[in-house]
Amino acid sequence: MFKVAFIGAGSIGFTRNLLRDLLSVPVFHELEIVFTDINQDYLDMVTHLCQQDIEHNGLNIKIIATLDRKVAFDGAKYVINCIRQGLLEAFETDVMIPLKYGVDQCVGDTICAGGIMYGQRTVIELLDICRDIREIAAPGCMLLNYSNPNAMVTWACNQFGGVNTIGLCHGAQAGARLIAEAYDIPEKELDYTCAGINHQTWYIEAKHRGRDLLPGLLEAFEAHERISQCEKVRIDVLRRFGYFSTESNGHLSEYLPWYRKRPDELHKWIDLRDWHHGETGGYLRQCTENRNWFEKDFPNCHTWPRREYAQDQRSCEHGSYIIESLETGRVYRGHFNVVNGSTIANLPSDCIVEVPGYVDANGVHVPRVGDLPWGCAAICNASVNVQRLAVLAAVHGDVSLLKQAMMLDPLVSVVCNTEEACRMTEEMLVAGEKWLPQYQEEIRRLKHA
Repeated sequence: MFKVAFIGAGSIGFTRNLLRDLLSVPVFHELEIVFTDINQDYLDMVTHLCQQDIEHNGLNIKIIATLDRKVAFDGAKYVINCIRQGLLEAFETDVMIPLKYGVDQCVGDTICAGGIMYGQRTVIELLDICRDIREIAAPGCMLLNYSNPNAMVTWACNQFGGVNTIGLCHGAQAGARLIAEAYDIPEKELDYTCAGINHQTWYIEAKHRGRDLLPGLLEAFEAHERISQCEKVRIDVLRRFGYFSTESNGHLSEYLPWYRKRPDELHKWIDLRDWHHGETGGYLRQCTENRNWFEKDFPNCHTWPRREYAQDQRSCEHGSYIIESLETGRVYRGHFNVVNGSTIANLPSDCIVEVPGYVDANGVHVPRVGDLPWGCAAICNASVNVQRLAVLAAVHGDVSLLKQAMMLDPLVSVVCNTEEACRMTEEMLVAGEKWLPQYQEEIRRLKHA
C-alpha cells in the first residue's frame, strides 16, 4: 500500500482513464488515492465519476479529494501531474492573439507562440509544486508529468525543481498505429524504436516479424487512401528527411517553418475531417466542445458507462506501467522524456529527449541511442534552442529571453518580423497577467506604457 496523488485531477476524462489503468493492476487494489485541483466543481465531478467506477469494480478504495495540494502530496510516493495552467481561458489567448499576427496554430501547446507562453504559465507553477513535493512527499517521490509543453516542464522540474521527473506522452503509440494500418498488420506485432524530442520524435526502427518496414514506408503511406489525405505534412517530411515523425499532422505542421506560413497554401497540407489533421485552432475548439458537453450532460452521469478495471482495458499511457514495474519488478518497455545526458549524441546534453527505455524494480533505464539522423537532429535542435530560452525565461522572469525564444521559433520567425514578434509577446503577457507572477513588473509597465 502506498499513496498516489493526482494534481490537475479535474481533467475531463484523462484522470479517469489513468486511474482505470492503475487500478487494473490487482496488487494495487489497496492504494491510497488522492485527487487535488484548484477548481472545486471539476474536482467534485471527476471524483464522483471515479468513485462510481471503483465501486462498480468492487474495490474498497475511497478517493480523498482536496483543494489543498499539500494534503494531497503528504507522504505520496508518486505524483501524476495533469494540470492545464490557465485552463481554456488562457489557452484561447495562446491561439487567438498569435492568429492576429498571422501565426496560425492547430494546437499551440509545445513550441510556437502558444506553446512558449503556455510554458511560462506552467513552468512557474510546477516549480512551486516541486517545492511542495520536496518538502512533504515521501523521500524519492517521482513526478510523472503529462502537462504540456512536456519537454519544457520536464526540463524545468529536473533542472530547477529538484524532483525526479519523467515526461510521458502517447505520440509514439499513436504513430505506430498508423504504420500498422498502412501495412495492414496487427499493431501488437509491430516492433519499433523512436528517438528525438517530445512531439518531434522519429521512428528510427520499425519491424514486423524481422522485416524492416522503413524502406517501404513512404510508398505505403502514399498508397493508403485515408492516410495519404490526412497526413500530408508528415508524409512530406518523411519524403524529404527520410524518417517518419510520431506526431499528428496538425502538431507537426506548427513546429516547422514551411507549412503554415502562407494562408493561401494551408489547405494543401491540412485535412478538416478531424481537428488533429491541422484545423486552425482545432484543439481549442475540441477542448471547448468537450468541456461544454461535460458540464451540460454531467447531471446524466449515472447513465454513463463505467470503466472496467481489467488488464485488457488499460490504455497505452505509460504511467501505470511505470509504477507497476517499479513496484513489482515486471519489466516494461516504452518511450520516456528524460534528461538527455549522452543518450542522443547529437542533441545537447541538458535538453529533454524522448527515447526508448525500460523499467524494472531497480528503476528507469535508458540505453544510449547514439546519433539521430542528421536532418532529424537539425529539426530537433531548432526546437531545443527555443525550449531552452523559454524555460530560462519562465524560471527567471526574463522578458528578453522570452522575446528571443519567440523570435527564434521556426514558425513565428517566418511569419513575423522582430518588431511584430516582440509586440505579440507583450500582448500575450498582458493577457496572461493572472498566471504569470514572474512577469508582474513588466506587465505593469506594459499596461501603463
